[in-house]
Amino acid sequence: MPKIPKGRRVGQAAVNAVRALLEEHNHVVQEISGQNDFGEDLYVTFVEDEHVTSDVIRVQVKGGEKWRRANGYAVPVGHHGSTWADGNIPVYCVVYDPDSKRLFWANATQQLRRSGPFNRPKVIGVSPNAVLTDATMESFVAQARRYVGRYRGRQAVLTHLGEMSGVEFDSTDHVLHFVNGDDEDLIFWKRPGADAATLLHSALDWEPYLVSLASLMRSEIPPPDLGTDDESMDRLWHDPDLSTAEDLELSQPEIMWVASCFMSTRQADEESADLYGLDECAGCPECTGEEPVEHGKIAADVLHEFVIDCVLTRIEAEPDLLRRSISAMREDGRITPEIVAELGPLEADPRIVRQVMKLSRATVTNLEPDAFRLAMLYLIHRIYIGGPSLPLNQQVRIDWRIPEPGPEAFAAG
Repeated sequence: MPKIPKGRRVGQAAVNAVRALLEEHNHVVQEISGQNDFGEDLYVTFVEDEHVTSDVIRVQVKGGEKWRRANGYAVPVGHHGSTWADGNIPVYCVVYDPDSKRLFWANATQQLRRSGPFNRPKVIGVSPNAVLTDATMESFVAQARRYVGRYRGRQAVLTHLGEMSGVEFDSTDHVLHFVNGDDEDLIFWKRPGADAATLLHSALDWEPYLVSLASLMRSEIPPPDLGTDDESMDRLWHDPDLSTAEDLELSQPEIMWVASCFMSTRQADEESADLYGLDECAGCPECTGEEPVEHGKIAADVLHEFVIDCVLTRIEAEPDLLRRSISAMREDGRITPEIVAELGPLEADPRIVRQVMKLSRATVTNLEPDAFRLAMLYLIHRIYIGGPSLPLNQQVRIDWRIPEPGPEAFAAG
């Protein structure tokens, strides 16, 4: 008698579990026939207030122990890389753990697009924090629908440019795109009302460089009158943190394009300010009282060194801090779907995880950026920046996942 493989039973149980959970929350699920399965098992159409929306995702479901890793789960990409990354409908991976009977999810399209077409990962990392249950269904659906919505209208352009350069653009940002004669991409990115902008260049590995119109033309002719006071112009002209055209090896057409971006976005900012009657502090919650409050301003390198020192000091005093923080994170209901999506590929890389678990003063200088990011996600919930007149240890306040022990704990030890 023919015998049905165990893997098939577990796989179908996984599909059934995903389908049942989604349908229980009134979403429309269409299962794809095994004969037509080319990397997806389900189509899911989200429903809101009993009305079918236009938001649809595809889902690849995996069930069984073989997808489990030391620090989460992994779904092989195989030959699906291009279809998962470049399709019109985003693909999500969901893993069913038969031991815990729990579901875990990851946005496969997002992970593949962030890595780029020439450096695609072999697996989709699925974080053990990304649990899909009745309690998390609302936040999962909200995240998925926001992601689907990024592929409509102007947001679709921002999404494409953002995933190409590894930047998350806000819908209000000024983002302009240019392709030079060598088919290299340049992206101009400026916050509304800001004097300086960030220039992203594919030939420079998408490293962000801060520029102003003054710094860009520092070795050219003096910049035109932008209506700023002399002190502001002097600061922009001489700021060493602002890159010049020579620093970035920009050609004359590229310089002219960036300069035109500054002029056009300045005009757009002025029109917005006139339309809404805004000044530079409009809407700032700290300044709504009778007395204005200082705005925090701290150099990025100073903040980085301070936070690293705080982290290493705590690890030295509490050798089990990372383990306890990871456990606390698993139970933390405050983790957003965006953070969960970021954890997946980081936790799926054993090399990155090993670096994090061996973090110390001796190893910190060799820590890769991804390992540093994962360590910060494990250890820290949020960092608050106070007014610049405060001492540094008061200006920077760290909200740890594991609260710092009081003086009595050290005295007892």
